[in-house]
Amino acid sequence: MKQTKYKRDSAKWCTLTDGVVRYITKEMQPFNTVEKPAFRQMLQTFDRQYELPGKTYMSQTAIPQLYNNVKDDILKEIKDIPFYSATTDMWSSSNMTSYMSLTIHYITADWTLHSKCLETRYVPDNHAADTLGENLKSALADWELDEHKLVCITTDNGANIVAAVRNLGWPWLNCFGHNLHLAVSHGLDSDKDRTARAIGLCKSLVNTFNLSWIKRRDLRKAQSEANLPQHSLILDVATRWGTKQKMVERVLEQLPAIRHVLVQDRKHSHLNPTWQDVSVLESINAAMKPLADFTDVLSGEKYVTVSSVKPVLELIKGDLLSPGPDDTALTASIKQNICKVLTEKYSSPAIQVLLRKATILDPRYRGSMEKADALDDVKHQLLQELQDLKEPEGSGEGASGESCSKAAGGNEDEPPAAVPTKKKRLRSGPGCSSKKSAG
Repeated sequence: MKQTKYKRDSAKWCTLTDGVVRYITKEMQPFNTVEKPAFRQMLQTFDRQYELPGKTYMSQTAIPQLYNNVKDDILKEIKDIPFYSATTDMWSSSNMTSYMSLTIHYITADWTLHSKCLETRYVPDNHAADTLGENLKSALADWELDEHKLVCITTDNGANIVAAVRNLGWPWLNCFGHNLHLAVSHGLDSDKDRTARAIGLCKSLVNTFNLSWIKRRDLRKAQSEANLPQHSLILDVATRWGTKQKMVERVLEQLPAIRHVLVQDRKHSHLNPTWQDVSVLESINAAMKPLADFTDVLSGEKYVTVSSVKPVLELIKGDLLSPGPDDTALTASIKQNICKVLTEKYSSPAIQVLLRKATILDPRYRGSMEKADALDDVKHQLLQELQDLKEPEGSGEGASGESCSKAAGGNEDEPPAAVPTKKKRLRSGPGCSSKKSAG
C-alpha cells in the first residue's frame, strides 16, 4: 500500500526538514548532501512518508531562513548587554579566498561568559588598514552593537589590522597565543644556522615518513621492537601554534625507531640526524617545552583570560624560562630571546595599564605583583570608571577612542588600550570588578 507523503506545510514535514537543515549547517556539510542516494535512503528508512527537498531549496530557502532566525535570536540576546569585547582575524580558505571573522564575548546578568562568532565575511579587496577598518565598523553596525560598549578588541600583530583598530580608536590588546608563537620563532634565531638546519631536517624527516605508507609500516614495526609508544610523527604547521615543539619532541621520542628504518634505506639515509642535530633538537625542546600548555590555557572561551596574562608573563620570565644549571648555551640563549620578544610585545604603556586593571580586578591576584605607586594609580582609574558609569547617559562616551589612548599613555603606533583617568579619591562601590571582567 502506497503511503501518503507529508505535506510541505505540515508540522511533521517542517520538523524533519529543520533537523536536516541543522545537521548540514552545524556539521558544515555540502548542500548536495540531500541529493546523495545513500543519505536519501537513510531518511526513507527512518520515515517513508517524508520527502526530502533538494539542494536548491536548502541553499536558497531553508538555510537562509535558519540564518535569519538565529540572527534575530542573537540580536535579542545582545541588545542590552552593557559591555562586550571582540576578537577578529583574517584567514584564507583552501582555494585562497580571503575572509574576516568577528567574535564577541560578553557576560550576562547571571555571570555567564558567552562567545558568539557573529560573522565570517568575504573580503575581496586589498587588506589595507582602511578596508579592514570599514569591514569591522560595518560588522558592528550589522549587529546593532554600540562601539562605545566595546571594552577591547584582540587581534594578531599584523600591521594592517593594528592600524585599522588604531584608526577606529578602539581599545586594543594583541593576542597572547600569537605573541608566544612569535617569541618562540624569534627565539630560535639565537643560533639560526644550527637551529634552522635541525628544524629543517625534522620537517624533511616527518614529511618523508608521512608521505610513504611503507615507511609508516616499518616505523610501527620498529616501534614495537624498541618498546616505543605507537605514536605518529607530527609536522610543524606555521598557523598552528605550538606544533614546532611537538614535532621536535616526537622526533626525539621516536629516534631509535626512526634510525632503525632509515639505516635500511640508502636513498633517505641523509635524513638520519647526527649527534650534533640531536643535541640542537634537545636544546630547542628544553627551551620550548615549558611553554607548551600556555597557548591553550590563555585561549579559553569559557572563562576570562585577560586577567591572567600579566601573571603568566611574570611566571614565564621569572621561573619557567630562567637559566637553569643544566641548560646548554643554546637553550639559555633561546630562553633569553623568547623573554625579550614577550617583553617587547607587552611594553606599551597602554597595554600595561589594561593588564594591570584586569589583574587587580581578579580576586586570585588583586594586584599582588604591582608596586604600591602603580597599584594606587590604577585603583584611582578604576574608581573613576565606576563613577563614570553612574553618570547620565551621553557623558561617558570618552571612555573609548582618542581620549582613551592619551590617558593610558599609549603611543601613536598602537591602538588605545585603556580608559581616561582622573585622580580623585572616591569611595569604592559594589560591582567594581564586574564591568571590566568581560574584557
